[in-house]
Amino acid sequence: MTSLPKRNGETDWLITPENAALLVIDYQPTQIKSVQSRDHDELTKNIVMTAKLARAFDLPIVLSTVNVATTMNQETIAPLKEVLSDLPSYDRTSINAWEDREFVEAVRATGRKKLLIAALWTEACLTFPTLDALHEGYEVYPIVDAVAGTSLEAHDAALRRVEQAGAQPISFAQLACELQRDWNRRDTEPAFLDIMLEAGKFGYK
Repeated sequence: MTSLPKRNGETDWLITPENAALLVIDYQPTQIKSVQSRDHDELTKNIVMTAKLARAFDLPIVLSTVNVATTMNQETIAPLKEVLSDLPSYDRTSINAWEDREFVEAVRATGRKKLLIAALWTEACLTFPTLDALHEGYEVYPIVDAVAGTSLEAHDAALRRVEQAGAQPISFAQLACELQRDWNRRDTEPAFLDIMLEAGKFGYK
């Protein structure tokens, strides 16, 4: 029962705390209310748990909203904003976050090439920046149980489109296990276990 030495986190081909960043796009009241492919309470819980996971593993996080400054929309939903309260929020008018200068500059400034993405809706605000980021050479991982679309068909079609373009869909639980990787990593093991239990997953020591 001997673990191999920990891999280099920056060069590991799997997702690590050292090579990935999380993009959180448009988790606002209007968008939450309009999606139909996932229960709204479950969706909220899943994105909040994803944000907590990213904080626990010290991932760079880029948070963005649409149309808050124009007063056409409201800020990030309170449960998520509470977890990310110390981060700047990049407000946009563009549906595609990759067509907003400040957002793209913030992503590039992370220095990470693996982008974990959660956005509403799947068919627009997740699909478009995913396709653009792939085109620029990033690896993109849509977090499938933390996103939703205006219908199940729209959600599924969007995930098929980005997957065919090279995106790698991932679930919350898979992401958590990929970041932790080994129960012997004591620095993150307590938070990993707490978050998995809070998310309703089973954790074993």
